[in-house]
Amino acid sequence: MSKNILITGTSGFIGRHLAEYFNNWRCYNIFVPKRYDLNLLESESVRQYIIEKEIDIVIHCATVNPLRSPNEIEDLTERNLRMFFNFEKCSNCYDKMIYFGSGAEYDMNHYIPLMQESYFGTYIPDDAYGFSKYVMSRVVELSKNIYDLRLFGVYGKYEEWNRRFISNNICKSLKGLPMTINKNMNFDYLYIDDLCKILEWFIEHTPKYHHYNVCTSQVIDLFSLAKMINEVSGIEREIIIREEGMKTEYSGDNSRLITECGNFQFADKKETIQTLWEYYKEHIDEIDIEQLK
Repeated sequence: MSKNILITGTSGFIGRHLAEYFNNWRCYNIFVPKRYDLNLLESESVRQYIIEKEIDIVIHCATVNPLRSPNEIEDLTERNLRMFFNFEKCSNCYDKMIYFGSGAEYDMNHYIPLMQESYFGTYIPDDAYGFSKYVMSRVVELSKNIYDLRLFGVYGKYEEWNRRFISNNICKSLKGLPMTINKNMNFDYLYIDDLCKILEWFIEHTPKYHHYNVCTSQVIDLFSLAKMINEVSGIEREIIIREEGMKTEYSGDNSRLITECGNFQFADKKETIQTLWEYYKEHIDEIDIEQLK
């Protein structure tokens, strides 16, 4: 029997990829309503949509991010929580909800390498975005059918090339600009296609826990990534590091995920950067060089 799956936030990077990935699966009926079809900030609108469309699974990607939506910072916490709680309120109307949390739930002021799920709750995030994700995660701990896939760094086509590190520097290289790093750091990057495959497991199985670090646990520093872009392109662009030293590592321990899902094979970084390079090369005319400077 096919599943009716609602995916929110499909105008964004992750939601768009998920809708594209699952759209042609015969066993899934994918619903990707626009804002005028479903107002995520209105409780009754959400409930009616889920009931009328007989939604089995909610994949909640919609979020207000201060970097992506600077004009919405003032009510960021309220908007993120309201969307989440509108779905949580009618959790008896669907089989499960999967939403994407963030490593920011651990509090950016107290990151440690390879943070485990048990580290959650040690600190309360000071920033609005991290705090909104923290509150959601606290509620999920008591839920029956809501699951938090905690993301760290996800990259791939459709991401915001004007600010996301990997795509941004690929585009700079293609445009003949030097690549830039504000300050080097170790980062836990997950390729978007890997996230789609992992989500497939969560759709088809009942997870044992309600929180999972969805990451590779294989850190790489930003300077090494920039050098990898040079290797892939065959063009030796200058790499400018604006500030010396290393920022705090941003990474998660994925032992819980791997133990439950099996020995997942993550995509090779160099191969995925090659794929991204070819993608942006084909779309280079769409890249505004002024937004890269």
